[in-house]
Amino acid sequence: MIRCHAAPGSHRGRGSRSCRQPHTRSNPPSFDALPRSSVYAVCPTCPLGATATARPTRSNSRFSRTDMLKSLAPFALTLLITLAAPLHAAEKLPEVIRFGVSSAGVGKPPRVNSGWISVAQLHRYLENEFARDGVKIEWIFFKGQGPAVNEAISNNQLDFTTLGDLPAIVSRSVGVDTRAVLGSARADIYVVARPGAGIRSIADLRGKRVAFHKGTATQLSAARLFAAHGLSEKDVRIINMEPGTAKAALLSGDIDATFGTLDLVHFRDTGRAVLVYSSRNDTGPGATGQGFVLVNQKFAQRHPQTTTRVVKALVRAAQWSSDPAHREEIFKLWASAGAVPESTYRREYKGIALADRFSPLLDPALASRTRQAAALALQNRLIRKPIDVESWFDRRYLDAALGELGLVGYWDERVS
Repeated sequence: MIRCHAAPGSHRGRGSRSCRQPHTRSNPPSFDALPRSSVYAVCPTCPLGATATARPTRSNSRFSRTDMLKSLAPFALTLLITLAAPLHAAEKLPEVIRFGVSSAGVGKPPRVNSGWISVAQLHRYLENEFARDGVKIEWIFFKGQGPAVNEAISNNQLDFTTLGDLPAIVSRSVGVDTRAVLGSARADIYVVARPGAGIRSIADLRGKRVAFHKGTATQLSAARLFAAHGLSEKDVRIINMEPGTAKAALLSGDIDATFGTLDLVHFRDTGRAVLVYSSRNDTGPGATGQGFVLVNQKFAQRHPQTTTRVVKALVRAAQWSSDPAHREEIFKLWASAGAVPESTYRREYKGIALADRFSPLLDPALASRTRQAAALALQNRLIRKPIDVESWFDRRYLDAALGELGLVGYWDERVS
C-alpha cells in the first residue's frame, strides 16, 4: 500500500486513494516520523513527484531497516554504474581532418601568408590539439580560390575551410550544407593601376581593363566600389583572373588595373604600380573584406566533439594573434613568407587594434554585413535567392570554446 503525501485531492492514482497530507517537494515528511514498517519513497502516481510511505504488502511480516537496505542494494549499484558512465560516449575520431584554404598560398609547401589562420597553421594549433590522437591535419590550398573551394566542399572533399563572403553566400544559396562556425580576419581591399594608365581614382576605371577573380569576395568588393562611384561592371572591361595571373598581367601591361589584398601595396612601394584605392582609408560599411571558417555539416554531425576541438584550437590561435604583446612577432611571422616586407605590414596596420581585425566572433556586426553582402549579391544576380544568415551561423562550438578557454568577453561584440 502506498500513501502519498501530496495535498488532498491533488490527484488520484491508479488504484490508490486520494492524497491526504499536504506537502511540497522541499517539505517531505520526516523519516523519523514514518512508521518503522514504512519505506520513504517517491509516489509513483503523483505528477508532483510527491513523497510517500510504502508499507509491505505481506501480512504478519516484519520489514527491518536492514532488510530495506539489502533490498535497495542492487538498485543503488545500478545507479552508481549509471552515474559513473559518461553522458555521451566518445565518438570515433577521423583519421584525417581536411582543412581548405581559399587561396594558392605562398611558398612550397604552401602556407597562409597573413591573418590569424596563418598563425594557426604555422604554430600548428590544430596539429597540437590532435597529436595524442594520431589524427592527421591536411591543409589544402586552392589556386582557384572560392569557386574551387565550393566545388570541393560540395563533393565532400573538405571538412573545414576558410571562405570569403561571396563564395560562402553562393554555396549557401544553392544548398551546399555548411555552417559558419567562426568569423575569419577582416582584410583591407586595394586597387592598383599600371603607371601611365591615367588612373588615379575608382571613377577613372571607366572603360579600362580591370582584373579580379569572379566568384570571390573581391568581386563583391568591386561591386560596392563601383556603385559608390557611379559605375557598374558594364562600365568597365572586366577580365576574370585569379590574383597571381592578374599581378603578372599588370606588370606586362596586359591589364590596366587590378583588385587585391595587401601584397599589391608592395607593387606601389617598388614603383611598379600606382595605388588607386585602399579600404584602410575608407570608413564606410563593408569597406573591408570579410570571411568565415565553415564546417561541412556532414562532418559536424558525424564528429561534433571533434568539431568543437577544432574550433577551440582556432580560437586559441585568434587569441594569440589578437594579443598586443605579439604584434611585432606576428609581423615577422607573416613577412617570413616572403610576399610582403615586415615594414609594409607595420605601416599598413599602424593604429589598428589586432583584436578588432582578428575577432573570430559571429557577432551582430558580422551578421549584418553578411546580410548586406547577400542582398548585394542578389541585386547583382550573383545568387538567385536570398539566404537566412541566422540559421547558417552556428555559434554553439564557438560559445563552448570561449567558455572553456575563459575568453568570454575577450573580443568586443560589434553591432555595426
